[in-house]
Amino acid sequence: MSPTNLDTALRYLQALERGATDEELAPLFHPEAVQREHPNALHRNGQTRDLKTMLLDVERGKTLLASQRYTVRSSLAQGDSVALEVDWSGTLAVPLRALPAGAELRAACGMFLTFKDGRIVSQRNYDCFEPF
Repeated sequence: MSPTNLDTALRYLQALERGATDEELAPLFHPEAVQREHPNALHRNGQTRDLKTMLLDVERGKTLLASQRYTVRSSLAQGDSVALEVDWSGTLAVPLRALPAGAELRAACGMFLTFKDGRIVSQRNYDCFEPF
């Protein structure tokens, strides 16, 4: 039985938590994948990344975060779309702004994934960080 789009979305979050390599993450994405991160406390103007940049940023993130956790509060899958309400937390491996290494960042996130050929082709994030 083939995995559903929701199964793939949840595998993606679990892989990020484990610190998966780009070799493990890349097969979850369509080669034309694009991620749009809407403006938030870390990226004031938001950002748009292609697959290559997303995978590079996952690797960079491993130097910034000692660990991260995704707790799915709710999910909705319909056709080629998956919507996730996620509580994210990350423990800093290095200082960030006024925060010391070891401090925890938290955000409530809306993640909207679109699939093509069973793989993620677009991801839109609305990340609401707690004050830090």
